[in-house]
Amino acid sequence: MKRVAQVVRIRPELVDRYRELHRDVPQPVLDTLRDCHIGNYSIHLLGDVLFGYFEYHGEDLAADMARMAADEATQNWWRLTAPCQQPVEEAAPGEWWASMERVFLMP
Repeated sequence: MKRVAQVVRIRPELVDRYRELHRDVPQPVLDTLRDCHIGNYSIHLLGDVLFGYFEYHGEDLAADMARMAADEATQNWWRLTAPCQQPVEEAAPGEWWASMERVFLMP
């Protein structure tokens, strides 16, 4: 299992919209997440930063992320959520949600 932690900024004027969208995530989007071996996924908000965490239980994260990105329901979902977000300054070129470095894991 691989733990993944990521951050992205939220546009302050769209926080309520983002919350509203996540009150009812479409079932096909949730199904795709599960089909791509993602579990225990949560998103948290502090100020203008969204922190996402998930556990990956597959063998090829890059391939599963590409499969997710090709999914029509997920693409439609991202068209709704993306305008609410903006990458953090630390994001690599082309990276939306910036991956975080794990510095501690309780034994």
